[in-house]
Amino acid sequence: MKTTSLAHMAIKHGYNHLAEALYLSSGADLTKPVSFYALINERCNVKCRYCKFWRLPDYKPEMTIEQWQTALLSIRAFVGTYSINFSGGEPFLKPGFLDLMDFCRKNGIHSGVTTNGSTLNRKNAARLVETQPFNLNISCDAPSAELHDYLRGYPSLFERLVNGIRYVRDARDKAGLNFPIVIKTTVNAKNFRLLPEMVKWVKEVGATALNLQPLDRWTPETYDELWIEESDWPELARVQNTLIELKRAGEPIMNSETVIDQMVKHFREEKAPPEAMPCRVGMRDFFIRTNGDVQTCFYFPVIGNLTQQSAEQIWRGPVARKIRKETIVCQKLCLHTCLSQKTLRDKVKMGLILLRGR
Repeated sequence: MKTTSLAHMAIKHGYNHLAEALYLSSGADLTKPVSFYALINERCNVKCRYCKFWRLPDYKPEMTIEQWQTALLSIRAFVGTYSINFSGGEPFLKPGFLDLMDFCRKNGIHSGVTTNGSTLNRKNAARLVETQPFNLNISCDAPSAELHDYLRGYPSLFERLVNGIRYVRDARDKAGLNFPIVIKTTVNAKNFRLLPEMVKWVKEVGATALNLQPLDRWTPETYDELWIEESDWPELARVQNTLIELKRAGEPIMNSETVIDQMVKHFREEKAPPEAMPCRVGMRDFFIRTNGDVQTCFYFPVIGNLTQQSAEQIWRGPVARKIRKETIVCQKLCLHTCLSQKTLRDKVKMGLILLRGR
C-alpha cells in the first residue's frame, strides 16, 4: 500500500468530513460518497453458520463484468480516484473477477477483496498480486482449524487459507509490493474468548492486522447457538478491555477503541450511544448489490441502480436525499466494519496500522 495513496484518500475523507458537518448544521448537501463496497455475487462455496447466502433457493441477478466496468467508471467520473472493496458470496467464484480487479488497476481505481481463502492456491494468489490490490481481507474466525472449519462449515478451510496467505505473501514480496493482508473475524459466542489469541496468531501467520465484526441475528444458529447471551457479557467485557489494552500497546487491531468498547452493548441490542450519533453512512457509504442496486445502508431502501443511472445521478437524486435525512436520525447500533462510525482520527489511525504492519 503506497503512502501517497493513503494520503490521497485522507484528503477525500477530510473534505467529506467538512461536507458532513455542513450538511448536519445547515442541510446544504455537498457530500460525496467516500466508502465504496461491492457485492460481486451471492454464490458461495462454504456454509457459514451465521450466513444465509448458501441457503438461498435463488440468487439475485449478477451484473456482467462489462456492466461492472461501466459502473466503476461512472463512480470515478463522479468522485475521482477512489477505493472499493469487493465481497460476496465468494468473489473468486465470479468468472472474470480477477480481470475486473485488473481493470481497476489500469483505470486508477484502488480495489480490494474480501475472501474466505478457499480458492487462494498458488495460481490465484499470483494472479491476484498481478492486479496490485489495495488490500486483501481474509475471513478467519479462530486461530485453529477445528473451530474455524466448524463455524464456516468447510473441512480443511483453515489449512487452505493459511497456505493462501503464504502464497500471497510470497508473490507479493517477489513483486515488490506491500498491500496489507487483513484478517476479518466474526465475533460470536464460540470464539470471543479467543480474540486476544487471534491478535497473536495474525502476526504469526504473516498477516498485517485484525478487524473484528460482531455477528448479527440472521440465521437460526445466530439465535440458538452463536449469540453472546447475558451470562457471558461480563466475560466479553473483560475481553473488550484486554483488546483495548493490546491496541494501546501497539498491536495491529484496526477497530477503534470506541467500537471495541461497544461489543457488549451490541449483544445487549442497545440503541446507539450518544458518541456514535449521528449516523453518517448516508453521507459517505455507497454499497453496490450484485444487480447494480445501490444502498447507503442495507437497513434502508435502494437509492438507485447503476445499470440505469450514473453514480452522480443516484447520489444527487431525490431518493438518496430522502434516505440521507432518515439515516442521520437512525439509532441502531451498527458494528459492521462497513457501517460502524469512524471519525477522521479513527481513519488516520487505521491507515497508520496498515503502514506499520506492511
